[in-house]
Amino acid sequence: MQIDENTAALLDALAPNVPFDGWTRKALALALESLGRAPEDAALLFPGGAGEMIEAYFTLADERMIAAVRANPPEGGVGARVRAVLALRLEQMAGERETIRRALSWLALPAQARHLARLIAAMADAVWFAAGDKSADFSWYTKRATLSAILLPTLLYWLGDESPAHEKTLGFLDRRLAGVRRFGQCRQGLRARLAQMPHPFRFAATSVRG
Repeated sequence: MQIDENTAALLDALAPNVPFDGWTRKALALALESLGRAPEDAALLFPGGAGEMIEAYFTLADERMIAAVRANPPEGGVGARVRAVLALRLEQMAGERETIRRALSWLALPAQARHLARLIAAMADAVWFAAGDKSADFSWYTKRATLSAILLPTLLYWLGDESPAHEKTLGFLDRRLAGVRRFGQCRQGLRARLAQMPHPFRFAATSVRG
């Protein structure tokens, strides 16, 4: 999904209404009216309802995050770049915390598990892409799965974080990224040790992928 300019303008107008009216046709109609468009058109837009609106909203945020990183690429190793991209994403979302809270509350419903998984996976992919990841092997999947497991807890922590510049959330994120790095280092060490063992252990080492 790519967001065109008209849809982006509509989503920007919709976001301030969501804390009061939720991800609803009413909130969408008010957004249309604020843009000088016919409110009754709300019945024609986003036929998938709240899920489609939320997905478009997060897709637009992903696109803006990538554009901002391209304009000012972060420095350092891949871990530092991922951290910088996520810090930027938190900064971009800061003014719409209640809008995101309503989105995550809706996505937390058992019936919306598929929507939530798809949205978080897309966000993880966008973060890795913005950080300059060029992997094309199995690690492409493992990197995104690992980051997906970190993103949702980080977003939930951020919703309750009142510290300046999201310092507590960034600390929370740093601890989880450090845990992933430690796991990766242990796995690489295990693979190296297994590779030195005689058959059949040598075969087992080849199945431990980075």
